[in-house]
Amino acid sequence: MEARDLDDLEPDDARPASQQIANVLRAAILTRRFAPGERLPSQNDLAERYGVARETIKSALRILRDDRLIISRQGSGAFVRAQTDRPVGLRPHIEAAFEQPHITIDFAGFSSETLHTAIQEPLDKIRAGRLTPESIAIRILLPDLTQPAVIPSRVEPAGDDPAVRERAARIARRHTEAIIESVGELATLGLVRNATTEIRAYGTTVLSKLYILNRDEVFFGFYPVVRNTVSVDKQAVPIFDVLGKDVPLFHYALSGDDGDAGDQFVQQSRAWFDSVWDTIAHEYTP
Repeated sequence: MEARDLDDLEPDDARPASQQIANVLRAAILTRRFAPGERLPSQNDLAERYGVARETIKSALRILRDDRLIISRQGSGAFVRAQTDRPVGLRPHIEAAFEQPHITIDFAGFSSETLHTAIQEPLDKIRAGRLTPESIAIRILLPDLTQPAVIPSRVEPAGDDPAVRERAARIARRHTEAIIESVGELATLGLVRNATTEIRAYGTTVLSKLYILNRDEVFFGFYPVVRNTVSVDKQAVPIFDVLGKDVPLFHYALSGDDGDAGDQFVQQSRAWFDSVWDTIAHEYTP
């Protein structure tokens, strides 16, 4: 793939050119228009393609290096990282997933707060007419916080506390309600032919999070258990909680090779999610 094959920059995008160019290259990497291990176009070619200085291109490449998407080799240029089982950022992958005509997102985790944040930019692009998918289907699996829980729970006296669970449930409701409203609005406005959000809950202690994008990409991460002090009924209460934000995620994508470990992880993740969704999970009312 050469520089001339890259997408144009959005004329109405107010972000710096370096960020815009980084986003174009990121999308090309995540959608495998640049294969793992492939060399990116030279800085001179990229500068000519977008009519910017080489320093702007260097800044764009620096962003991609910080995201661990590329490596630079002295005298040889920049190359797409070959390994896929590394911590990655979720948001650019979700933005790339929204470029498909039919979008599916399956999420299993604690509250859907990170998912809510990650989908805002692509939803804004749909409202602005910059993305025009035909359908969006989001499924969310959450813990049933009406049942006694190990996490979240009180530190002293140790054990389950309905008030602590209700605090966590309020956080989940806030984000799930926002997702339902913002996704449903797209269908109401006629911007997407079919846009749905379904939520189910099941009895479990959630210590990991899972995203499945368009059935062919999976992101998995562990929630560390932490001590946290929160306000419950206007009192400071020490609790055992999970650390959800900025948790490192590991990325696996279908390659078409059934013997590939990444393919197997994607397939098993889909099977696990569907099995829970279709059996022990029940309707969740925000």
